[in-house]
Amino acid sequence: MKKKDPDKKTGLGIIIAMTLLIIGVILLTLGFAELIIYILKICFGHVPTMPATAWLMIFCVILGIVFGRLASSLILSPVTKLSRAMKKVAKRDFSVRLQTKSLITEVQDTFNNFNLMTSELGTVEELQTNFVSSVSHEFKTPINAIEGYAMLLQEKNIPPEEQSEYIEKILFNTKRLSELVGNILLLSKLENQAIPAKEEEFRLDEQIRRALLLLEPKWTAKDICFDIDLEETTYLGPESLLLHIWVNLIDNAVKFSEDGGSIKMVLRHKKDNIVFSIEDNGCGISEEDCKHIFNRFYQSDSSRKDEGSGLGLALVKQITELCGGSIEVKSIVGKGSRFTVTLKKE
Repeated sequence: MKKKDPDKKTGLGIIIAMTLLIIGVILLTLGFAELIIYILKICFGHVPTMPATAWLMIFCVILGIVFGRLASSLILSPVTKLSRAMKKVAKRDFSVRLQTKSLITEVQDTFNNFNLMTSELGTVEELQTNFVSSVSHEFKTPINAIEGYAMLLQEKNIPPEEQSEYIEKILFNTKRLSELVGNILLLSKLENQAIPAKEEEFRLDEQIRRALLLLEPKWTAKDICFDIDLEETTYLGPESLLLHIWVNLIDNAVKFSEDGGSIKMVLRHKKDNIVFSIEDNGCGISEEDCKHIFNRFYQSDSSRKDEGSGLGLALVKQITELCGGSIEVKSIVGKGSRFTVTLKKE
């Protein structure tokens, strides 16, 4: 059985409505003509001759048709434009825009809202496309490494030392893949507000020290020295989420520090805020890179791509803003970087 096209139903309804509108305007003008004849009768005591009355009636009918067409054009034309534009959007063409100049305020507001909607839809689609592309690339690197080392292990007469090295590489890339999946899922949940921000009271300074200990194998391997000045701080917020901030910031500072470098961490109360800063004396970040450093999958140093996924700082920014705070970075190439997290006191 052939389904009826809902667009045809809608179009037929609009045509009927416009026809009724024109007829209504004509009837009103005819009524207006009758009113004029009645006024003339009262004022002059007689009704105009038949030809004059006929011409008056014809003039009013023509006037009614003109005004009816004008009214229908003002109403029907924007609806037609909007309908055509919506069909393009349905085909994933988000570049379509409507001219916002209109004599009717409501129509102009509708067109403005439509343009805003298509602009946002276009941005979302672009972000989704870039996200899928970036995820595919980030997954491909560790998977190819695991596959390559697994194939090498299948060869005969491999020395035990090489076997251990290949297994270590496979485990490293497996861990990296696991962290990548975890970060993507967490970031997705944060962006969709799927994680309830369960607030708990805890010691913020102790949590930062715990994050430092979690990364001890990394900074001891590079012989990095820490200068720690953490003021005793009790904070009310999502404890498990905030741990991701300190782990990622410390990990980032360690990654970009040279062997034997130093990292300074400070936690202070400033008026109504709690301010944490972490400063390294590593390679630094260029001014252009600082503009994009919190974007997903963005990595300022391509030579260190095998050390991370480019999601850590994006997570830090997302969690910080979820807690009503802010984060900023200041850096000088060749001298180091300082990240500052500001949280509101409860």
